[in-house]
Amino acid sequence: MGNQKQGEALINISAVERDTGLSKDTLRMWERRYTFPKPLRDLNGERVYTPGEVEKLRLIKRLMERGYRPGKIIGQSVEALRALGSQPAGEAAMHQDIDVLLRLIKAHELTELRRQLAQTAARQGLHNFVLDTVAPLNIAVGEAWMRGYLAVFEEHLYSELIRNMLRNAIAMIQPQGRAPRVLLTSLPGELHGLGLLMAEALLVVDGSSCIPLGTETPTADIVAAAQAHRADIVALSFSSAYSEAKATDGLQELRAMLPAAILLWAGGATAARIRKPTIGVQLIPSLVRMIELTKEWRAEHGGI
Repeated sequence: MGNQKQGEALINISAVERDTGLSKDTLRMWERRYTFPKPLRDLNGERVYTPGEVEKLRLIKRLMERGYRPGKIIGQSVEALRALGSQPAGEAAMHQDIDVLLRLIKAHELTELRRQLAQTAARQGLHNFVLDTVAPLNIAVGEAWMRGYLAVFEEHLYSELIRNMLRNAIAMIQPQGRAPRVLLTSLPGELHGLGLLMAEALLVVDGSSCIPLGTETPTADIVAAAQAHRADIVALSFSSAYSEAKATDGLQELRAMLPAAILLWAGGATAARIRKPTIGVQLIPSLVRMIELTKEWRAEHGGI
């Protein structure tokens, strides 16, 4: 394990899972495969981690979101990981409006941040707000944390604000009840729900009927809910921290259990990295492509 400083508080595995978005299974797998992290054990025999290890885990997770594979970066120092993270991922995150919002997050001006985001959403409409503001802002916030510009709590406050905004915006839309009926969730171990909310917002604006189950739904319950709600499509989200092998296994299991008539879609950073797609599973490379596929579904089903 990394050197523990005298008097430094250790962090249990459940707290590390919540803080980093890396599941306990992923942490244990990396421990076996890469010999990092190297936790100690508390009096109950549970894994505990140093703050330095948790910082490195968060950096690794952010770089995975930008396409880096864990095996290529886990052995690098925190300084090297921060240097990788300081390289701009794209022009969208450098947009002037994004920089203004980042400064408000850093200044803890939450009221003004809400006001500006609400004005932007009203001006752009929910569809464009998700694609043109929320998506690049998520990237910019992650990069700002990696550069040391934002603290963990500032990132968490931002994420919670965006989740609340999207939930409220979705609730304000009069549902059209059009097909397809899309059940949205994630498999056990996938804690991140912001991607699901962004997908739901776009689908609702498009007129689709959404059945949001939240995160970490057991496979059998996904199948039961899909049948009970007569879903046309089950859509799963996989963040970068989710293991590709675990995602593939989960998709294969779910595909075998779902009725053939129910489509199975998978989106998110890990889904984009899957090299051997499962037969009967549609990998969704982007939110824009998801909406295109819903329109294709309607065309195939007589525009219902």
